[in-house]
Amino acid sequence: MKYNVLGNTGLKVSELCLGTMTFGGKGLFKVIGSLQQEAADELVKRSVDAGINFIDTANIYSEGLSEEITGQAIHNLGLTRYDIVLATKVRGSMGEGPNDKGLTRKHIVHQAEASLKRLKTDYIDLYQIHSYDPLTPLEETLRALDDLVRSGKVRYIGASNLAAWQLMKALGYSTYNHVEKFVSLQAYYTLAGRDLEREIIPLLNDQNVGLLVWSPLAGGFLSGKYKRNATGEEGRRTETFDFPPLNKDRAFDVIDVLEPLAKAKQVTVAQLALAWLLHQRAVTSVIIGANKVIQLDDNLKAVDVVFTPEELASLDAVSKLPSEYPGWMLDRTGYDRAK
Repeated sequence: MKYNVLGNTGLKVSELCLGTMTFGGKGLFKVIGSLQQEAADELVKRSVDAGINFIDTANIYSEGLSEEITGQAIHNLGLTRYDIVLATKVRGSMGEGPNDKGLTRKHIVHQAEASLKRLKTDYIDLYQIHSYDPLTPLEETLRALDDLVRSGKVRYIGASNLAAWQLMKALGYSTYNHVEKFVSLQAYYTLAGRDLEREIIPLLNDQNVGLLVWSPLAGGFLSGKYKRNATGEEGRRTETFDFPPLNKDRAFDVIDVLEPLAKAKQVTVAQLALAWLLHQRAVTSVIIGANKVIQLDDNLKAVDVVFTPEELASLDAVSKLPSEYPGWMLDRTGYDRAK
């Protein structure tokens, strides 16, 4: 297991991060997974034993139950809290009241306190906004997060699911007003969906912001179980939960390249898809989740996969984004000044 520096900090996180969306099985998240305490303990132990020091959750996962199970797992296993980089999120609805959602100071502070209790800890290593809140002024959100850092309840702040302009606006505000800056962005990135490369990855590289990848297997589409023209498939991508959205024809083109490559390397399609992300310079950590230990064990082996330059080129060719403006114009006009 390798450890990468998280953005513009000195904090090191494992290149794989354990995601806990499968913990709890309450409410809408029952479709994702419904692991209870004993099974969750086993996954956390297996992850830590493999070298993972990074665990990601969120207050909305199973209406807070995922946080409770995660915190209890750390306690049950006798893990040293300092050895774990614990991340959670705030933004989504946690009740029926008018102030039970969003990124207001009121909601952020209240939910930070609630997350601390559920996680059974006195600080959160990485506190992330789960998405953008168009109603709340950005400065209110950033000032509230800065206060949490100053109070010692949060160590670093991050963002998730933002557009490039939203993230850059936040970084600019923090810089010129001397408040805490987002050190990471948690975002969807996969061989089956490389949209992030248009605007966001260049921004992350320029501003030295870490990238934490969610749904690296495209909601299970790159798990190896889906075949072109096959019927009766089982898994997360059923008609009731076909998420994240993707161009399936292009995704099957990727699978057509992955399958023979996996056979030649004697690994799984999922391991190749995860390993490709680990070979991308912008990626700090890839979040993996599982419902079964066997799934987790398979994903953990991705750190051992090595690609030749030719193999990486073949994967890039089949999955690369079609050219769009202004990208193609910037390429044409910037070649004479490129490094």
